[in-house]
Amino acid sequence: MKSIELIRNFLNARQGIEPAKIVPEALLADLGVDSLMMLELIFEFEDKFDLKLPEDLKSPQTVGEMVTLMDGLIASQKS
Repeated sequence: MKSIELIRNFLNARQGIEPAKIVPEALLADLGVDSLMMLELIFEFEDKFDLKLPEDLKSPQTVGEMVTLMDGLIASQKS
């Protein structure tokens, strides 16, 4: 599973947002992602990919920023 799919599945399950509306330029706040939901998404990512996000993580503002963050961590784990 790719990180964009994880985000789409997560937001569809919790917010009922159609996956086609979850695009890189979409603001997470506009999709209803608050700080608690962001933590839930991060925990799900960590569990799914067996990775740990840094504690000093700057909170992403868009779906694209979240994808970039997740994909970077996945790539660094494979190295």
